[in-house]
Amino acid sequence: MRSINDAWKNKYLLYSFYLDGSQEHEHMPSTESSVARIRVQSSTAGQGLLKVAVESWRSQGARLVGLIEETHGLPGRTCNAGSLRDFVTGVSYSIYLDEPQPGKTCHIDASGAGRACAAVLHQMDKCDLVVLSKFGKLEASGDGLFRAFVAAVDTGTPILTTVSSKHLQAWNAFMPTAAALPAKLEALQDWWTAVRSR
Repeated sequence: MRSINDAWKNKYLLYSFYLDGSQEHEHMPSTESSVARIRVQSSTAGQGLLKVAVESWRSQGARLVGLIEETHGLPGRTCNAGSLRDFVTGVSYSIYLDEPQPGKTCHIDASGAGRACAAVLHQMDKCDLVVLSKFGKLEASGDGLFRAFVAAVDTGTPILTTVSSKHLQAWNAFMPTAAALPAKLEALQDWWTAVRSR
């Protein structure tokens, strides 16, 4: 899997060289792609939408696997990273360090995200949709949940995620044909209905 990961990393790093550099560059804002990101201003709002959609679609019999991010809820912290909850098994993976690593200010724990990613990879066989909390800082550098994104793409499995404007250029380089959905439950439902009908 590492070689696949490296191949995709090289692919999107090369592709990003040709982008215009605009963080607001948009791609397919429709239901035509089986890969979609939610346009979010707030990570909390985005995770809330994912949670509602996942609960609804699973109750209808869809085979979903993936992760929802939950914040740590601690006051006075600039880093909101908390945990990734596997909504199939209920297991929560901490992605927050009490103290940042030497020379860094970010409290995010890449190893925790890696463990969560490995768990999802083991569940992806024959699923209908992979829901991944976000394509963020770790994924933009080829770490975190990146291997799960790659595995879903390689198997043609639909993906739903969130991407903030800060990491939009890296996302567009990795997945230039992805749909861009407004942060509304109706938009997610329309996209999912279109995906299921194919």
